[in-house]
Amino acid sequence: MANVVVTLKIMPASPESDLKKIQEEAKRIITKQGGEVGREEIEAVAFGLKAVKLIFVRDEARGGTDEIERELSELESVASAEVIDVRRAIG
Repeated sequence: MANVVVTLKIMPASPESDLKKIQEEAKRIITKQGGEVGREEIEAVAFGLKAVKLIFVRDEARGGTDEIERELSELESVASAEVIDVRRAIG
């Protein structure tokens, strides 16, 4: 089996949400689910709202990312969490 590179976009509940706290919780959840975060970004969306983008690697044998998305969406300061890209890494 190969690894997959997953890009995850997390939208905070409001512009006042603590993005660092969201980032740390997301990294904890991703690591718990067998992923390894390689890149973290804060992306401006609109009207002062910013999203957290995390790119992580995970063994494709672990299956989909539904559980990660569900756990992140349940965080109090998160409005949504969505996988926006998945690529297979061979080699």
